[in-house]
Amino acid sequence: MDTKIKATVISSEDLNRTVTRLAHQIVEYNSGAEKLALVGIRTRGATLAERLVKKIEEIEQKKVPLGILDITLYRDDFKKRFKQPNIQLTDLSFQIDDIPVVLVDDVLYTGRTARAALDALMDYGRPSNIQLAVLIDRGHRELPIQPDFIGKVVTTQVGEEIKVNLEEIDGQNCVHLIQVSENM
Repeated sequence: MDTKIKATVISSEDLNRTVTRLAHQIVEYNSGAEKLALVGIRTRGATLAERLVKKIEEIEQKKVPLGILDITLYRDDFKKRFKQPNIQLTDLSFQIDDIPVVLVDDVLYTGRTARAALDALMDYGRPSNIQLAVLIDRGHRELPIQPDFIGKVVTTQVGEEIKVNLEEIDGQNCVHLIQVSENM
């Protein structure tokens, strides 16, 4: 399978500004960060959640709990997609009962990842509400799931994907629109 970068949809500088804007929106929507917790979906959602927590703590001068969620076993395509699943650690070292929880992911596409994350999160408790923050909403939803906080909407076509690069994982910060084809 061949891939080709069609466009850079978020540059390194814009990515920092987008994360800062998302942090401010989360704080404003929740009237502060009191009892608020963020939970990132592995892998890039977890890294984005770490960045959002740092920004929210700068804004509010309060410690914000951060959790990391591995949803591999909750995916509805688990048996079809994974022959040897790479199950990683879920780290929720705080109670989520009766507090608002913001789920964080890098890209929202069909909604199936978010649904799996909701199922996984509910196994740990009953938050007062669950909000969804995504860096990119690329459309093509298969489930009725909508984010509460969106970094950027990028409408994609068949054969296109979004690649989020984060310094901590990929050595650079940017978001690309990728053309994917079997025989380019």
